Amino acid sequence: MPVWGENGSGIGCVIEPRLYKSTNHSALEIMIDPLRIGVIGCGAISGAYLAAAKKFPILRILAVADINGAAAEAKANEFNVSRVCSVCELLADPSVELVLNLTVPGAHASIALDAIAAGKHTYSEKPLGVSRDEGRKILRAATEKGVRVGCAPDTFLGAGMQTARKIIDDGVIGRPVAFTAFMMNRGHETWHPNPDFYYQPGGGPMFDMGPYYLTALLFLLGPIRRIQGMASIAVPRRTITSQPRAGTAITVRTPDHVVGNVEFVGGAVGTLIQSFATWHPAVDEKQPIEIFGTDGAMRAPDPNRFDLPVSIRLAHDPAWQEAPHAFVQGYDRSVGLADMAYAIRSGRKHRCNGELAFAALDAMQGFFDSSAGGHDYRPAAPFERPAPMPAHLPFGTLDS
Repeated sequence: MPVWGENGSGIGCVIEPRLYKSTNHSALEIMIDPLRIGVIGCGAISGAYLAAAKKFPILRILAVADINGAAAEAKANEFNVSRVCSVCELLADPSVELVLNLTVPGAHASIALDAIAAGKHTYSEKPLGVSRDEGRKILRAATEKGVRVGCAPDTFLGAGMQTARKIIDDGVIGRPVAFTAFMMNRGHETWHPNPDFYYQPGGGPMFDMGPYYLTALLFLLGPIRRIQGMASIAVPRRTITSQPRAGTAITVRTPDHVVGNVEFVGGAVGTLIQSFATWHPAVDEKQPIEIFGTDGAMRAPDPNRFDLPVSIRLAHDPAWQEAPHAFVQGYDRSVGLADMAYAIRSGRKHRCNGELAFAALDAMQGFFDSSAGGHDYRPAAPFERPAPMPAHLPFGTLDS
């Protein structure tokens, strides 16, 4: 695991809104001061964040850092970021208000804790950590320091899942009573250049894709009452067939097939499968989550995507019908970060918050605990569904 060095001496972040008058328009406008962000981790996912951040005037990327200096330089050049620095320099920079943590999952907790210790807000790629203990340490440290924690996935803020939430909240399909949520494929060794991580602790289908599915279900259905899980290593040895490492063997050290039943506090009970051990699953890849209510059913979109369609079929409908989107389309990675930036400036609660991220992390580990112990797992941490996104605002603006 990388050694990131000592904490910087950052200062606390300004949470109160700071307003200025724009002189770029004839009419008087009030604009919110952009949140100043430093990025740690310049791997593949950073490009998606840096590109999407340009859609939001609330976000200003000040600097990038990576233990691989060449990777940081490349991203800075590609996305016109003015500063490249070391991790310790970024953490010590008082102008950086929030650290966007795009490191590998095993480093998420250490970087988040360093950022918090430096008095900065932190927003991380999923998952929040690779264990409950890591998640708790992050949330406790943030509370003590008076800063905020955000975490991906933010895909549930896209038009697809926002539409699904509105259908449920409006009672279109009645009270949800059952669901299925299936992510089933053969794994990453056929296409990923370095797939080893996906078969080590902290990887696997549950920690790789589970955050998308569980976060979507938590957003749609609310808190979980109990989990009954089963987890296994179905394919213990794998061979990479992608380049540049074709022929290299991988020993699988974390469950690659996880199945379980989940009961929500609201009463819905259903089945979740997360698998890297299956071929040709009988599931619609664009709509892999189905929710069945007392008055009809809904097919929700792939929770790893933003704008895929939602379908509904009421009790006496002869066929499925596509529901019109109930939110702005076109957002991508960074919409959760932008929502957090608006929330920091206004004082409201952000949607991709630490509470939600911990609920997903707790549930993921809960499947393994239930499987190992042969008993139900009952989450204990408090959790509230994030508020729906505002549908009346123009693209790129998330608060009135």
